[in-house]
Amino acid sequence: MGTTNSDVARAEEFKLQANEAFKAHKYSQAIGLYTQAIELNDQNAVYWANRAFAHTKLEEYGSAIQDATKAIEIDPKYSKGYYRRGAAYLAMGKFKEALKDFQQVKKICPNDPDATKKLKECEKAVMKLKFEEAIAVHDSERRSIADSIDYHTIEVEPQYSGARIEGDVVTLDFVKKMMDDFKNQKCLHKRYAYQIALQTREMLRALPSLVDITVPDGHHFTVCGDVHGQFYDLLNIFELNGLPSEDNPYLFNGDFVDRGSFSLEIILTLFAFKCMSPAAIYLARGNHESKSMNRIYGFEGEVKSKLSDTFVELFAEVFCCLPLSHVINEKIFVVHGGLFSVDGVKLSDIRAIDRFCEPPEEGLMCELLWSDPQPYPGRGPSKRGVGLSFGADVTKRFLQENNLDLVVRSHEVKDEGYEIEHDGKLITVFSAPNYCDQMGNKGAFIRFEAPDMKPNIRTFSAVPHPDVKPMAYANNFLRMFS
Repeated sequence: MGTTNSDVARAEEFKLQANEAFKAHKYSQAIGLYTQAIELNDQNAVYWANRAFAHTKLEEYGSAIQDATKAIEIDPKYSKGYYRRGAAYLAMGKFKEALKDFQQVKKICPNDPDATKKLKECEKAVMKLKFEEAIAVHDSERRSIADSIDYHTIEVEPQYSGARIEGDVVTLDFVKKMMDDFKNQKCLHKRYAYQIALQTREMLRALPSLVDITVPDGHHFTVCGDVHGQFYDLLNIFELNGLPSEDNPYLFNGDFVDRGSFSLEIILTLFAFKCMSPAAIYLARGNHESKSMNRIYGFEGEVKSKLSDTFVELFAEVFCCLPLSHVINEKIFVVHGGLFSVDGVKLSDIRAIDRFCEPPEEGLMCELLWSDPQPYPGRGPSKRGVGLSFGADVTKRFLQENNLDLVVRSHEVKDEGYEIEHDGKLITVFSAPNYCDQMGNKGAFIRFEAPDMKPNIRTFSAVPHPDVKPMAYANNFLRMFS
């Protein structure tokens, strides 16, 4: 049976409701409504392209590419289909694929100035990429930038009035003064920034890829999710839950940087606490602690603007030393992204990962950083286009095989700052409230008390920050689409 006139009319109603939800930044709701429109009339390219745009807003670039491709199949002359797909490829750093789509947009709309401008920017990005590939040094031949820096020889000008480290020891007084300076939008002297980054690198390099944490009976431990450059919200977490210390330890579960425009302040604060007291703070790698993400989403531009190009390379090296996961009291597995495309992965397999590299596009390390849970059993393709989606049965088997009770992960915006899934065996925690100044979500952190280690979840709302927009330092090209 074909599509009836009443189906077409109802589908249009769903589309209009979806458009309203989209305007209100309710992207998940918009996707649901566009889906209802598609179920009634799946031959309308606009519905698919609009749903692709909503997926892009939720960073579900794999799903966006699928939907935009469907729009193009339905109507090969529909420029928005190519445009949406090009934007999703771009967000994944796939500039060459994006270029082909923008060339099609230009072909269909030769007189559209916006299409011309985006095509030019994309051509520039591809040229830059080709140049960088041509001059790239193979990892095995590359000398460490860290080994070439001696911060002791860097002079601090007498007129510098900011926080100072006396000698080699990072103290709590220094960290408090530095945070206060950052709060007032003052910079840290590069000598001390080098010192913090280099000392953190030494500490992280010595750790295994999976770190075991012991919380003694009567003590507590706090896990935070993505903070994404939202420094003023990080300060609020410390207001609500106390500063990191050996008696008040934290684990920050990846994605410290990018998107928010105070990423440098966050990374130096977290690293300084690590230098001050290694047992006060644990740090895990997220998918945004990588060169390709930092180039696109703002951290690289921010570091160049506030410090220098050398620091971009140094932070990239330190990020390659971050552990990939943690196990608390032999029961709680904490990882940024999620689980694996194969069964039978043991904690010993994770410990054995050689993590000192940029994240690969497949394999255990990639899946730890990129995967997401799904509400149905088994495994499915990733909505992000990297990693995979895994069901409750996958979580249950992984926990049983490794004698664990719970998976805690981050990586996804949640309206309440957290979500409990997979029969209570998996918790997502996300600590960047009102993400990108537009999602309206709460942030959350989880506090565990030993010995019972039950998750006690605390949610909080965004606090004001200086008028520097998210993505202020991001790749120009990407800002055109945000």
